[in-house]
Amino acid sequence: MSYRIPTMLLLGLAIAANAWADDNVAADADTGMVLIPAGSYIMGAEGELEFSPPHEVYVDSFYMDKYEVTNAEYFKFCEATGRELPEFWGMDIYHCGSDYPDYPVVGINWRDADAYATWVGKRLPTEAEWEYAARGGLEGKQYPYGDDMDSTMANFKSEGTAPVGSYLPNGFALYDMAGNVNEWVADYFGFDYYKNSPRENPQGPEIGKFKVFRGGGWHSGKSCNRVYFRNGLPVNWVDFNVGFRCAWDRK
Repeated sequence: MSYRIPTMLLLGLAIAANAWADDNVAADADTGMVLIPAGSYIMGAEGELEFSPPHEVYVDSFYMDKYEVTNAEYFKFCEATGRELPEFWGMDIYHCGSDYPDYPVVGINWRDADAYATWVGKRLPTEAEWEYAARGGLEGKQYPYGDDMDSTMANFKSEGTAPVGSYLPNGFALYDMAGNVNEWVADYFGFDYYKNSPRENPQGPEIGKFKVFRGGGWHSGKSCNRVYFRNGLPVNWVDFNVGFRCAWDRK
């Protein structure tokens, strides 16, 4: 699969990402994480109940993985802890296994993702942090790159996952915040949680049956890649379209 990115769009995003890194020492080559600044934004959107009402949210600064967790990274975790390999390990159709080290891991449930994050000394991002990071500093936009997105910008409605970082970064120098795989986050899913969400650092409902996943995946349609799109799955659910990335609190 080849990716043809509009030259002017690529240049603009590259300049924005580099300026961000230069001004804020955002990219950390040693940890593979990016510093996301504290700030406020409008979370959600008008329309379907699970996305609305739009509401202002403030989040403290935190670090976010530049890339989704890869097969190679997750394999180290399994080797060190004795945890079972992902459900689809060794299946070429899902690019899952040691032959695909730089592809995002799939076939892991929420508990697996949470255990990995703890093992590496990190955590899963909250839903509010994830959306803030996905927006990349843009306000009121549908996608990480603006109000529209096509297959040159993200891996969606395709034949399979791509190596992490194959597409454009957003304004915070994060990759695959739309497409490639959906991503588990820390929160329980509350269908109408936005009606009563606290303004500062919301953590989601205290209890629930499902955990939230965010972002669209390679198997998702375009609408599922909107930055405010949200849904939930049982904590023991495994899927060929779901992976994750980690967050870390600024010290």
